[in-house]
Amino acid sequence: MRNQNQPIAVEGYPFVGLFAFVTLVVALLDWSLITVLCLAVTLFSVYFFRNPDRTVPQGEGLVVAPADGKVVFADIVREERYCKDEVLKISIFMSLLDVHVNRVPCSGKVVDQFYNKGQFFNASLDKASLENEQAGMLVETTSGRKVVVVQIAGLIARRIVTYPVIGDVLECGQRFGLIRFGSRLDVYLPKDTVSELRIGDVCVGGETVIGQLQ
Repeated sequence: MRNQNQPIAVEGYPFVGLFAFVTLVVALLDWSLITVLCLAVTLFSVYFFRNPDRTVPQGEGLVVAPADGKVVFADIVREERYCKDEVLKISIFMSLLDVHVNRVPCSGKVVDQFYNKGQFFNASLDKASLENEQAGMLVETTSGRKVVVVQIAGLIARRIVTYPVIGDVLECGQRFGLIRFGSRLDVYLPKDTVSELRIGDVCVGGETVIGQLQ
């Protein structure tokens, strides 16, 4: 699966290459100020698409954060697409400065997926979960627990990338996709999941434990 070992996500190569080329051209033209600005944009694109390794915690039933960022929602809601029951919903907002490569929250098999073309509201708003462009997948653990993870485009995000397909078996903390330029991840867990997360907590994708399945 893509982006498992690359230090920069492959989706960033075209951006880094383009900005680097423009920087080189304006440098050859001796446009000093523009060269500095273009170099800054090039370096930021490298930073934005960084793909660092993470140490995934080990333990039965652990659920890890699918993304870097701040918790903007953590409460019981009703999930109608798959669970048709009350579940624990945890939402993590990624700013432009966070790592945007997404991680699998728990080990299991992808049993279903969906994609909805929608709006581009600020991803930190609750209505983004319902109205924004989004792609989700249903992961079923070996013990039969269902976990739904949804990638949601943000205000200026314009592309959601998801690598797995139905039938793939995923490992907890494995890279599974990304969203370009500011976005949000929603995770729907069984209601009895033990979690101590609160709104405002900061998560590290693939490392921060956000819950434990019972």
